[in-house]
Amino acid sequence: MIYQRTLHSVITATGVGLHSGCRVHLTLKPAPVDQGIVFVRIDLPEQPHIKCHPFLVNDTRLSSTLVDDNRVRVATVEHLMSAFACYGIDNAIVELSAPEIPIMDGSSNSFIYLLDQAGVVDQSAKKKYIKIKQAIEVNEPDEDKWVRLEPYDGYKVKLSICFDHPLFKPEHSQLEVDFAKQSYIGEISRARTFAFMYEVENIRKNGLGLGGNLNNAVVIDDDTVLNEGGLRFQNEFVRHKILDAIGDLYISGHQIIGAFTGFKSGHAINNKLLRKLLNTPEVWEYVTFEDEEQVPSSFHLLYG
Repeated sequence: MIYQRTLHSVITATGVGLHSGCRVHLTLKPAPVDQGIVFVRIDLPEQPHIKCHPFLVNDTRLSSTLVDDNRVRVATVEHLMSAFACYGIDNAIVELSAPEIPIMDGSSNSFIYLLDQAGVVDQSAKKKYIKIKQAIEVNEPDEDKWVRLEPYDGYKVKLSICFDHPLFKPEHSQLEVDFAKQSYIGEISRARTFAFMYEVENIRKNGLGLGGNLNNAVVIDDDTVLNEGGLRFQNEFVRHKILDAIGDLYISGHQIIGAFTGFKSGHAINNKLLRKLLNTPEVWEYVTFEDEEQVPSSFHLLYG
C-alpha cells in the first residue's frame, strides 16, 4: 500500500519575506494523517491555523496567498508547496512568525534542503492522488493566456512564456518536463523567481517586493541580468514558472496524475483552474495504490 507522508523531525529556518520585507522564523513539523498542510501564524494572538486549500487563495498579486475568513494571511506559499510536492508530503505543520513564507534564494532549493534534513516518513493511511479523467481548461482570451489539465498516466508539465525582452528568446521560453524521465530536483528546484527592473518601483508602491534583492530574485534590466553570475540555466525563467505551477497545483493537497499545460500561466489562472477542477467532479477522481509498482513512474523520480 502507498501511504501518506509527513516529516520525520522538526526543522527550522530564518529568512525574509519577498513582499513584506519581514524577517521570518519558519518551523516545519510532522502532522497526523489526513490533516493536510496547515499554516500557523505564531506571531498572532491565539496562533490561528489556516489549512492549505485552493478556495483560500484570495490574493494572487505576484504570489499565491492564503487568506481566511478572519483576514489572516499566509503569503507566497508556492515555493514551499512545490518542495512539498517533490517529496510527496501530505501532512505538515508550518509555523510562521510573520505573514509570509521566507523567500530564501528565490527558488525551492532551500526548502528541498530543509526537507532532506528533516527526513520523510510514511504514515498509516492511504495516500490519495487526484487522477484527471477528462480535459479541463481555463482560457482568458482578453489576456491571451490559458491553462489546461488532461488525462495522462503520470505527471508532466509544459509551459510557454512570452515577454517582449531580448533575454526571452523563443527557444528558451518553452519547456516540457515529464517527471517519468526528469527529476524535479535536477531540473526545476534551483530556478529562481524574476522581476524586471522597470517594474520594481511600481511593485514597491503597491506594498510588494519590499524584501526583494539580488540574493533572492533574478533582476532583469533593459538587456541583461543584473545578478552576479547570471542565470543558472539559459531557460531559468520558464523553469521557474514550472516550479510555481507545481506549487500552485499542490495547494489542492494531492499529487495530480495528469498533464498540465499552460501559456503565460500565473498564480491567478492556476488557482482558477484548481477551483474549476474541484467544482467539476465528473472530470477527476481520487485514486489509491496497493503497491509501488502500480504508481506511475513519474512519482518515483519526483520524490523517490
